[in-house]
Amino acid sequence: MPITTLDERSALIAIDLQKGTLAGVAPDRGAELLATSRRLIDAFRDRCLPVVLVNVTGGAPGRTDAGPGAPRPEGWTELMPELGDHPDDVLVTKTVWSAFVGTDLDERLRAQGATQVVVIGVSTSIGVESTARDAYALGYHVSIATDAVADFRDDVAANSIANIFPRLAETGTADDIIAALDARSL
Repeated sequence: MPITTLDERSALIAIDLQKGTLAGVAPDRGAELLATSRRLIDAFRDRCLPVVLVNVTGGAPGRTDAGPGAPRPEGWTELMPELGDHPDDVLVTKTVWSAFVGTDLDERLRAQGATQVVVIGVSTSIGVESTARDAYALGYHVSIATDAVADFRDDVAANSIANIFPRLAETGTADDIIAALDARSL
């Protein structure tokens, strides 16, 4: 379903826009993703709406190649400097796919009165999709900016965008999201 409206207390959740995860995205797509993400981040910051910057430190315990003990290059977890730094941003570090599991994100969003989340970031089929699914299950209205998500494979991202997201979220471009933000203040 396309973007129709955004709640008065919408929050932006930027998933895993960090050095390690962006290393797996095509360089031109990574730069474009960061520029689009920054436009959305600025739009939310300008309206004093919550911005959540999420990074991932590793996998949960279990039988995976990227478990907590897996070696990571130096700086792997660092958020990209292009996102900027703002004192009101909510910073969340996760160890699993969803930003809601094992963190206090739900409590922090509810404390700020958020009723809707816009999810962006990497990777479309893992961190973004898992976070969007959990947000939906927790009762948030969910929107996804489809030009502000990226995956390690285009076909995998296309499946999430075409088949999963329409079942749990409104989808549109960053411009659609910004237009919906602007429409709230008319």
